[in-house]
Amino acid sequence: MRVGVAGLNGSGKTEVVSFLESRSFHCASLSDVIRHDLAREGTELTRENMIERGRALRRNFGPSVLAERAVARLPAGHCVLDSIRHPAEVAALRAAGPFTLLWIEAPDRVRYERVRLRGRVGDTHTFEQFLELEQRELASPDTEGQKLLEVRALADEVIGNDVELESLHARLQELVKTLIAVHSRPSWDEYFMSIAKVVATRSNCIKRNVGAVIVSDRRIISTGYNGTPRGLRNCNEGGCPRCASGAVSGTRLDECLCSHAEENAINQAAYHGARVRDATIYTTHSPCLTCTKMILNAGVLEVVYSSPFPHDDIVLGLLGEAKVVARQISG
Repeated sequence: MRVGVAGLNGSGKTEVVSFLESRSFHCASLSDVIRHDLAREGTELTRENMIERGRALRRNFGPSVLAERAVARLPAGHCVLDSIRHPAEVAALRAAGPFTLLWIEAPDRVRYERVRLRGRVGDTHTFEQFLELEQRELASPDTEGQKLLEVRALADEVIGNDVELESLHARLQELVKTLIAVHSRPSWDEYFMSIAKVVATRSNCIKRNVGAVIVSDRRIISTGYNGTPRGLRNCNEGGCPRCASGAVSGTRLDECLCSHAEENAINQAAYHGARVRDATIYTTHSPCLTCTKMILNAGVLEVVYSSPFPHDDIVLGLLGEAKVVARQISG
């Protein structure tokens, strides 16, 4: 789960980030990218310098550069990111996975007093200076400028922070519960299919990479991927004459030495003495006719696949006639 925190200066973003950090969220900031860039050349870390350097980075590397660099450094697990100031950054964060954007706001005078009391280096000294500098952040006409008003329009939740701290924390606690419910763990189908896709990466076939996982009672019995049989040269090393010759799809099948993923999964179970009767097979592609016959004879009761394979109608007809459930799932 990734949560973004945005808002105007002094709105209380740091408090929100601290709350989430105390709930096991890893904390990161898009501004850290700017700070690192300034520190590398010894430039003073004032608010004005931060704004100008952010503009320069967006101008030179694109408006989403800060988000892209920050995401590249994120660890696995729940993360909270702040200092989001451009709609392109929001788009980049959403493209990187499940993401919820919070906008924190408070009245101008309240925000100014908070900024004045914290006494951070580079903060403005008068209320007028405070508002004047802020105007540069709200809606810059330049692509590389900050566009906080557009960021606010993209927020999933707007949280007012002019109340007591206990009330803010209570609101955040309820929000965390909601986010956890929305960003739930994968279903069993998604879980096993994702494993089948990882299995497919071991395939040595140069034509197509397919993976299969046989599951019984939510326990993995066997896995298989397509490639040449045990003891032979791998397909990607020239072991299969058909694949090595670059044959047109559907031709010269009598020369193919590669075993299919479903076939290998069943064979691996037999090799190690594991029972597959009444099991479910997850495969990244629907099985071919030969593998379908093996699935039927092995007593597998369910076939779950992601992508269709040629002659899918024949295969599905046979599975249906034999009372074997066949389901296609997305992803």
